[in-house]
Amino acid sequence: MAKGASRNRVGANQAFVTLAATFALLFSIAFALLAFDQYRVLLVAEQLQEFTVPEIIRYQRLARNIEQLRQEGEHVFSASKDDERQQALFIVMLVASHPSILENESAAIAAREAEAMLSDASRLAERDPVLFKVRYAEWQQHSRRLGLLVDDLTVQGAGRVAEDLARMSEVMHLSRYKLGGTLVLAGLFLVLSMWLLRRHLVRPLQHIDQALSSLNVDHPAPRFAETRLNEIHAIEQATVRLHRLLLENEASRRDLEQQATLDSLTGLMNRRHFMAKAEAELRRAERYGHPVAIALGDLDHFKHLNDTYGHAAGDIVLRAFAALLTESVRESDLVCRYGGEEFVLLFPESTTEQARVLMERFRHRFSEFDVALPDGLLLRVTLSIGIADASRGPLEAALQRADDALYEAKWQGRNRVVVAIE
Repeated sequence: MAKGASRNRVGANQAFVTLAATFALLFSIAFALLAFDQYRVLLVAEQLQEFTVPEIIRYQRLARNIEQLRQEGEHVFSASKDDERQQALFIVMLVASHPSILENESAAIAAREAEAMLSDASRLAERDPVLFKVRYAEWQQHSRRLGLLVDDLTVQGAGRVAEDLARMSEVMHLSRYKLGGTLVLAGLFLVLSMWLLRRHLVRPLQHIDQALSSLNVDHPAPRFAETRLNEIHAIEQATVRLHRLLLENEASRRDLEQQATLDSLTGLMNRRHFMAKAEAELRRAERYGHPVAIALGDLDHFKHLNDTYGHAAGDIVLRAFAALLTESVRESDLVCRYGGEEFVLLFPESTTEQARVLMERFRHRFSEFDVALPDGLLLRVTLSIGIADASRGPLEAALQRADDALYEAKWQGRNRVVVAIE
């Protein structure tokens, strides 16, 4: 595994070369795609110029001729003189035979029908006015069809243009996206290059600097991402070894400190350490005028338990009691094994009534708590507690009042909480 990691570190230069080659290949492909799109745009432009525009002109010429045919047909019916009517009819015949109309089948049919209808109407103008009016009504319908044909031709011409322009627009949009993609690709390469430089050189050096600056036992061991540079890897490993040495020294120091401040059986504060912290807490409470209460607890019939089940069972009960007590009090409360089966608790920012409620709740919980012995036997032990106000006077006096209240709890029958009368 170490050999594989070493090979990865050695291959850093190859990775950079591969990245550059990949970028060059992708950029070349993107450039080729852009060139192809430009070629497609040129093709569409040539088609528009050579085919579509002439086709549009042809449609416009055809539409203009049909419109002129329709207008001259109106002149045939609206002319007041016969020579004017004949002149209009002559123009109709010329327009109907125009090549642009003859090339379009529907336009040619409509023109022949119009020519026949207008020729017939021209003959009836003088001889039969009533039938002439009938022909005019028929002409109006045919004129509307001619108008629709003009509209269709106009739409067809516009459609040809719109189709080519849509194709050109599509290609240009694609080109724009591809150009944007090419720019993004170039930007990504730049960003990726900077990121690799930062990841494999700058950041490892920064992490080493931070790790060395904050190297202490309160922080976890420095963790470094796998680096591709052997020199940086060596410095990182040396930093980790330095932290390990600090931890070993700190562990030794804490072992000595725990031996000096904690009870070895229960893990709670020992008496000497508790007295020092309690004195500081009482001075703070007196300075700010805050309440503070103290409680002294004693396991009932503990000597009988030791005599009956052995001192090993008594130790198990003490550890279980300490664990449950630590779990039940607040973080700000001080808990101490005062000696033997006696425990002391200090409740900052609490009156004796608040402390009584808390300890009454714990007493009830502990009285129903089953302590399991190694042989499977379950024991239940009760607790007597005395509480006193510790906000006035020295700590020793408060402990004495709590001890008096504890004695009163024992005298009243045990398994109860008694508050000292002030």
